[in-house]
Amino acid sequence: MAARIIEGSVPRMLPALDEINRAFWTGGGTGALLVQRCESCHRWSHPPVGRCSRCGAGLRAEAVSGRGMIFTFTVNEHQFHPNVPPPNLIAIVQLEEQDDLRIVTNIVNCAPSGLRCGLPVQLLFERHGEIFYPLFEPEASGMR
Repeated sequence: MAARIIEGSVPRMLPALDEINRAFWTGGGTGALLVQRCESCHRWSHPPVGRCSRCGAGLRAEAVSGRGMIFTFTVNEHQFHPNVPPPNLIAIVQLEEQDDLRIVTNIVNCAPSGLRCGLPVQLLFERHGEIFYPLFEPEASGMR
């Protein structure tokens, strides 16, 4: 199932695209989060790098499910940009494909009081031109 795409309304620092990270930052255009996976040992690898850190083989971008859980989080109460009012919910989300496959992201559509480690979350993208920022929100059911 393709992830929902929303138009960017929050100022963000846009990444410089290169051959290693392009699939990750632009794959959201098709509704898919593309994460590198080793062609030899099949381990997932994030953030994008040139070679597998375990066996040294090449990596290719593959779609992940977009489901995971909050591994840890923080609520930033300080305003870092005049157009972005606090609180800013920052989390490390553990994707379901692999125990150590984690992504630093923002949690949206959730009150700070609703955050907890282990909370099931689902992917959505925020579009900024050709860049699609992966964000997460609580699963509709709140549990799997």
